[in-house]
Amino acid sequence: MENDQMISPTDIITGIVFIDGELAMLTLTADGELRWTEYGLRQQLSMKKDVLGFVVEGKRIRVKVVVEKEAGICCGQFDGDFVRKDFVFEPLIDQNGWCFKLRQYLDSLGRPKRLLVFVNPFGGKKSAREIFVKEVKPLFEDADVQLEIQETKYQLHAKEFVKSMDVSKYDGIVCVSGDGVLVEVVNGLLERADWRTALKLPIGMVPAGTGNGMIKSLLDTVGLRCCANSATISIIRDVATIAQGNTKFFSVLMLAWGLIADIDIESEKFRWMGSARIDFYALQRIICLRQYNGRILFLPAPGFESYGQPASCSLYKEPPVSDKELGYQGPETNFEDLEWREIKGPFVTVWLHNVPWGAENTLTAPAAKFSDGFLDLIVLKNCPKLVLLSLMRQTSSGTHVESPYIVYLKVKAFVLEPGGLVDEPDKEGIIDSDGEVLARGKRTYNCDQKALMSYDKLQVTVDQGLATLFSPEY
Repeated sequence: MENDQMISPTDIITGIVFIDGELAMLTLTADGELRWTEYGLRQQLSMKKDVLGFVVEGKRIRVKVVVEKEAGICCGQFDGDFVRKDFVFEPLIDQNGWCFKLRQYLDSLGRPKRLLVFVNPFGGKKSAREIFVKEVKPLFEDADVQLEIQETKYQLHAKEFVKSMDVSKYDGIVCVSGDGVLVEVVNGLLERADWRTALKLPIGMVPAGTGNGMIKSLLDTVGLRCCANSATISIIRDVATIAQGNTKFFSVLMLAWGLIADIDIESEKFRWMGSARIDFYALQRIICLRQYNGRILFLPAPGFESYGQPASCSLYKEPPVSDKELGYQGPETNFEDLEWREIKGPFVTVWLHNVPWGAENTLTAPAAKFSDGFLDLIVLKNCPKLVLLSLMRQTSSGTHVESPYIVYLKVKAFVLEPGGLVDEPDKEGIIDSDGEVLARGKRTYNCDQKALMSYDKLQVTVDQGLATLFSPEY
């Protein structure tokens, strides 16, 4: 057999093996590469990037691998950017040595061994259970990850569970759902007395809902599609705190008021349509367009100081309280003496975003960055209906923010003072955060979700680097 493979003294293990009935020299290098020559071609696999795990089958060792489709290997069982493949070899000697070294290297990568998995069978097209069984669970099993599975049975189920669970039992949490369960998990962890410890537990998402904005934002940054088999692992951080008096809600994605909130929440009555309900109801709302009185105040990020008019603002401050009494209380703020700006209504919509994508097909805030410490603010005050229809279509590409009708800027802090409809002042609106009804004013759509706050002044601040998420790393 022709073999020009060099053996380095730093290689972890090297030996002659059978691959597809042919003898080959196989090496596990110190930098985590499995290298061999097959049919005269040099081959390699990365233990960190490609290898999930391995099993012993008699004299053979079966290495379970995921590879990018662009690599030219096409035997996958899953739709997405990656396919599953097995690399099988049979050591002539020292099979135990190979198993020990492979296991030792995989363990050194610090991968999760025990995961709590929330599956939301009610979200989106109610496909989460099928996605988990067919696409997610087999990959976890190949990687030898132990799973505790919790199907959510009602709103805030996941939040209640994580508030009282033993965090030491898990290496991470995975949400097979849309964005709603992720938001519940974050809020539940932040309400724990030991929230500092609990937040060190990474949270992962597998898209199986209507929106999927967070996982779309994570995957899109590295050029991967928003699908179950592409939701792989690394870590990033960011959470916003919405406060109204003593009441707090911790937002991961966005806050909306006006047209966007009305579409998001009121379209729930058409949930049987799946994600098409959003487009369907958006058309109805644009035809019968509402405008709301109100005022927004914001502390602009550097470079955005010219937006709006000068204003003064006083943020709500709580008396000191022990973490053990109420959990995380939001970031420490000292913004009162800084140069606040304001924009007065009427408004068609106000949209505050923490990540680029609001949903898989909605690039709401194309300039948003993870963990930059800012929130992206999108404001629409007035707009012809035909132009507005065009702007809604442009949200799929993010070009809507280039319109002269749109005000788009970055802010450090934000205050919303919502009012009633211009044409019906006694009829108020809905404030939506991450798909949850944050507040519901008088004579609004009566849905099943309970409002967490009153329809009144609220403030939003961002805590940079607070939560930890599983995300792709390339």
